[in-house]
Amino acid sequence: MTVRFAPSPTGLLHIGGARTALYNWLLARGSGGRMILRIEDTDKVRSTKENVDHILEALDWLGIDYDHGPLSQAGHQPRHLEVIEQLRQSGHAYEFEGSTRLKVPDEGETVVRDLIRGDVTFKHEAIDDFTIARSDGSPLYNLAVAVDDLDSEVTHVVRGEDHLSNTPRQAMILEALGHAPPVYAHLPLLHGPDGKKLSKRHGAASVQELRDAGYVREAVVNYLALLGWGYDDKQTFFSIDELTDLFTLDRVSKSAAVFDEQKLRWMNGAYLRQLPAEQLTARIEAFTGREGLAGAVELCREKIQTLADFWPLAAFFFDGPTDDPKAREKFLDGEGRLRLQDARAALAGVEPFTTETIEDSLREVVERLGAKPKQVFQPVRVAISGTTISPGIFESLELLGRDESLARIDAAIDAA
Repeated sequence: MTVRFAPSPTGLLHIGGARTALYNWLLARGSGGRMILRIEDTDKVRSTKENVDHILEALDWLGIDYDHGPLSQAGHQPRHLEVIEQLRQSGHAYEFEGSTRLKVPDEGETVVRDLIRGDVTFKHEAIDDFTIARSDGSPLYNLAVAVDDLDSEVTHVVRGEDHLSNTPRQAMILEALGHAPPVYAHLPLLHGPDGKKLSKRHGAASVQELRDAGYVREAVVNYLALLGWGYDDKQTFFSIDELTDLFTLDRVSKSAAVFDEQKLRWMNGAYLRQLPAEQLTARIEAFTGREGLAGAVELCREKIQTLADFWPLAAFFFDGPTDDPKAREKFLDGEGRLRLQDARAALAGVEPFTTETIEDSLREVVERLGAKPKQVFQPVRVAISGTTISPGIFESLELLGRDESLARIDAAIDAA
């Protein structure tokens, strides 16, 4: 089996394109076949080196490698021109107002055999003779794609459903050259949860945006694989090796797949919680550009779903309390300030300063004051973090240590 991924370098790699690349890669690796990366760069204005680099960067982050390429479609133009002349000489194409058109039979039909959609029939009477070369002689998309697939000995073309309408034209070009078309499989389109075509309004729309939003490769690959494919009704989590072994086109749906970033967040959180502490810390440190985060990572790991969730939750450990006037006004004024003073006095005598002894001490304050736990714990939380949302209050106090915790509480009391 030889497959190809052939993106146009017009910007960042869209999630739909990433899924197409992944499906091709899984087929090639699962069958012991080959994967070709071909850059369809005939649009000279949009096909910049920067855009090509975006595609290569995204594939590298996803772990999708290839056996040949990246090939340049524009660099293959001499071969395209040779085929155009061959089609003219054989009578399958003719010149029209300077351009070159392929002759389409008046009668009959072209049947595209699609592994996902079954046989799709296109009546010739509904297809006009179509242009394969512009008046300046440059080849058009359908001609270039058909020739490139032929010359690369591509056996299976797996691409988005939006390309299905192009397929009979490419098949007719190959037939005119005396060759059978490859096997086709057109993947369902991606929609957002609202049923509309996936776009930026649904959240991240490219691989780089997912990476920069703190998603990890394993979760993204797992989730992309499930956008239109499923192994059974029970299994949701797949390792990359499992996907390579299990993926087949006959389990790909015809229906549009829904990309729901909330589901991806949930899956990503599950992957983060499964990581050993050292690996999770290393990833978060690389993502944030900070070091020495191990203790805070351990406290936050159950509360985060992406790598980006960590720093807003844990920054106060390293940069001091944040400034949340509403939280301070609600919990550090009046009775809240008095309860904070009681908590401070209790914490000053805690020995050793550990999660367990800290909790015992603060719960004694709650009981002695006849207060609700929140009425004591929240003033302490706001004093040390600046906000009402943080990791566990007892664990946070231990990680900060006695001196830093008391210093922050003193500062909050003085400012109240």
